[in-house]
Amino acid sequence: GAINSTAKTVMSIQECIGPKDGIKTISSFFIMITPDKEFGENGVLFFADCGVIPRPTDEELAEIAESTADNFKLFTGKVPRVAFLSFSTKGSSVTYETKDVEYACELLKEKRKDIICDGELQLDAAIVPEVSLKKAPGSSLEGRANVLIFPELNSGNIGYKLVQRFGKAVALGPIIQGAKKPVNDLSRGCSVEDIINVVAITSFQV
Repeated sequence: GAINSTAKTVMSIQECIGPKDGIKTISSFFIMITPDKEFGENGVLFFADCGVIPRPTDEELAEIAESTADNFKLFTGKVPRVAFLSFSTKGSSVTYETKDVEYACELLKEKRKDIICDGELQLDAAIVPEVSLKKAPGSSLEGRANVLIFPELNSGNIGYKLVQRFGKAVALGPIIQGAKKPVNDLSRGCSVEDIINVVAITSFQV
């Protein structure tokens, strides 16, 4: 519905439907379609979490990344390349925030060896090959990430809106992930086109 916040909707989902097997964290992602085909997968990137969990734990951040990677493969048919974003790249700054991001990446690597991921990375090191060579030589992503995992909700929500408004990208979402059954939320400012898009996406999740 278009009357409650996404966070409140997810609380209801948690109580009524519950998380899917093997996942404890219900979160969200945005499908970002940018006019600049240089980035992501021919201009398509998935952003998470931009709508649900204000301050995810290390374990929650790893599960957000896992769910988003699986959804990227489901929707695009392409190999997900997951970047855990930070204001630091590979220890250029060391704080508890950067260590949390680094640890979340390690958790995902341990659980899902089939998912290509790296972190902590600044955005430019995650999506620009030339910058990756300088800041993160040897990164498995090589500056070609197509799934961007934000460390917390402030940066995620601001980030997708910046790309949407300044970068003229199409932003589809937030799409709820991690629940036993497909269920989604609509923004209070949604348009008819937004409703149609979310219905189509939800039917694809079945």
